[in-house]
Order: sequence, then C-alpha cells, then structure tokens
Amino acid sequence: MPRPIHARIHPGAVQHNLEVVRQRAPDSRVWAVVKANAYGHGIEHIYPALQAADGIALLDLDEAVRVRQLGWKKPVLLLEGIFNHADAKTADEFGLTVAVHCDEQLQLIEAARPGRPIDIYLKMNSGMNRLGFLPDAYRQAWERASASAGVGTVSLMSHFANADEGALDWQLNRFDEATRGIPGQRSLSNSAAVLWHKRAHRDWVRPGVVLYGASPSGRATDIADVPLRASMSLTSAIIGTQTLQAGETVGYARSYKAERKMRIGVVACGYADGYPRHAPGGTPISVDGILTRTVGRVSMDMITVDLTPCSEARIGSQVELWGNQVKIDDVAYASSTIGYELMCGLARRVPVTVA
Repeated sequence: MPRPIHARIHPGAVQHNLEVVRQRAPDSRVWAVVKANAYGHGIEHIYPALQAADGIALLDLDEAVRVRQLGWKKPVLLLEGIFNHADAKTADEFGLTVAVHCDEQLQLIEAARPGRPIDIYLKMNSGMNRLGFLPDAYRQAWERASASAGVGTVSLMSHFANADEGALDWQLNRFDEATRGIPGQRSLSNSAAVLWHKRAHRDWVRPGVVLYGASPSGRATDIADVPLRASMSLTSAIIGTQTLQAGETVGYARSYKAERKMRIGVVACGYADGYPRHAPGGTPISVDGILTRTVGRVSMDMITVDLTPCSEARIGSQVELWGNQVKIDDVAYASSTIGYELMCGLARRVPVTVA
C-alpha cells in the first residue's frame, strides 16, 4: 500500500479564479499563464478549466507544443521568446506568438523567413532590469520589428517589479512616455496588477498565481477579500503518535522541547515530498479538520504535529498540509518563501489526482 500522502488538483477552482480575473479586469483580454507546467499542477490537468481564457502564456517551447497538441486554437505566447533558429521554425509551425526582448531575437525571426509572419510582443525594460529594450531604444526596436517581413502584429509589453507592494506608477509612466504614439495592443498586468492596479490593465492581462488561488504578495491576508479558491490540496495522515513528558524533545537537533505533557502525531510528509524543509515549529496544519501546528524540524519523510487541540486524533486521522483550510500562502509565509515555490516544488513521488 502506498504512503497516505496525496495531492489533488482542482480544475474547477482554476475556472472559478479565471472568472474572478474577468471580474477584476472586465475590459481586458486574458492570457492564462501556465509556465512551469502550470505552476506545478500539470498543464493537462488544468487545461479543461482554461477554455474561457483568450490565450495561454508560458515559457517552455515544448509546453507550448503540448498546448497545441491538446487542441488549443487560440493564441499561445512564449514569454521569454525564442533562443535559436530551430525555435523560430517551431514558432512558425505551431502559430506561436513570441516575446522579443533583444535585437538578437529579432534577427532570429528575420533569418528564419517564416512561412507566415510571426506575431510578437515587444518587451520594454521599464525598470525591472531583467529583460527588454530600454525606453530610449524602444521606439527604434518597434520601427525595426514593424518593417520586418517576418514579423506580423507587434504588441507592446513590460513587467512590473513591485506591483504586489503597491508602487508601479513609476514604471507605468516610463512605459507610457516611451510608447506614446506607437500603435499596438498593450499588456502589462501580472497577478498583482490585475487585483490592485486598474490603471495597468490595458488590452491584455497576464494572471499567473491568482489562477491557482494564491496571493501575488505571498500573504494570504492580502487576498482575504478576493474570492479565490485553492487549486491544489496536499493531504496525508497520522502514521504514529507519541506522548511527551515536560522537558522531552522531538525530532532532529531536539529543536522542540515540551513545556508540559502533550501528545504529538507523526505525519507522512516531509521535504522529499515538497514540503518546505525550513518550515518552523508553529506552521499551521490541520488534523481531522482542526487547525493545529507543527512541532520540531521537518524531516525528509515526516513532520510532527501538536495534537493538543485534536483530542480524538489517532493513527489514520486525515491531515491537510495545504488546501482549502490551510492556506498555502500561510505555510509558505511561515517558511520565508511564497506559495509559488510550494506549488512548483511538489515532488514526483507524491501521487496526484484530479478532483
């Protein structure tokens, strides 16, 4: 019999969250971002929930081909663009839209001589300082792209550095100034901008993590008024119990010492399953629907939990590591990370089903 740990993917939650995005940005079309294998959920698992999206955006060329093979007829956007001549040929073959952030990528498209012009998203570095043409060079890049026989429509895009912290006018102002008078559709908004910055919505929005029910800021309290639903739940069970006397310790490095007599449970889940190794004692967890906390260090295969609030808990009691009751953002925040990492870090050994 396999270990009781199990992940469930909830496509209905993704469909619901996509509708929340529609309500927040009713005048924009939506790129549903499914990079990193749909944030660890599996593209095939959530694909049926994306039918109301206007396009799918991702990074990996193989994943773009998978989306086409699943039957997606609407636009597909490669957010980092192409990297060699073969990529340009694939983009041509599968009708992909390609981000262009440097002269070298324009050269690849020009040299490929595609059978039909490739639509592009011309990226501006408006202050993130990762990828994109600087504002002073942007108009020249647009003129070159627009004059290229290998390029179809040219849309304009950028990416925000700190939309989750409320400060993005400085980037919007740079973008608007540099693109004044340039035709083409605009796409600026990530998840945080979709939720909190209406000025940034423009023609297309690019929601990512909110489609999966997590907060762009990494803090569950920031989306307390947003009716998102968890798209992934990780559950397991109690596989052992111990009774500690006052002063006794549990786990590696004896990092937790009981202040009084208490009962603890051992959960079949550890960092080899994708649970954060650095989650401290006190991280929220649920046993039989009752919220409690972890105690001691996270091991490779096990976590220990305080059963004080769960007097009826026993071997076989159900545990939620994250999901509907235990917010993935709360687990991540306690572990000094973000929900994105936990979703993407689910281990291959964890069985996954679609709920």
